[in-house]
Amino acid sequence: MKGIEKQFTSIQQMTDQYLTQKSDTANDAGPRTSFEEVLRQTQETQRAAQPLKFSKHAAMRLENRNISLSREQNERLETGVKKAGEKGIHDSLVLVDSLAFIVNVPNKTVVTALEKSEADENIFTNIDGAVII
Repeated sequence: MKGIEKQFTSIQQMTDQYLTQKSDTANDAGPRTSFEEVLRQTQETQRAAQPLKFSKHAAMRLENRNISLSREQNERLETGVKKAGEKGIHDSLVLVDSLAFIVNVPNKTVVTALEKSEADENIFTNIDGAVII
């Protein structure tokens, strides 16, 4: 039986070893950052780097209406989406010149697009904010 005991480490030995390593590592690491903070920063970085997308529906609406965005209009649309995100807006109406876009801000996806003149009675529903650029 003594031969078996020498082959395995006791739970107490492993616990002591782990706790000693953990505390040594923590002392060398400097200031601690919470997991929540690291996750939040990572998500913000990923969202900022993510390009603006057009849903299939929005792309079809633009094509059917012969609407093409200039580079400057596209940049303004992206700026509007960024501003909406900074204000915590989830689903936003973004107005660029005579064009209206409904955008899912967290996903950076244009859900639909139309000329402002096409909007029935100028009423937009299912949004929680608007940005006029």
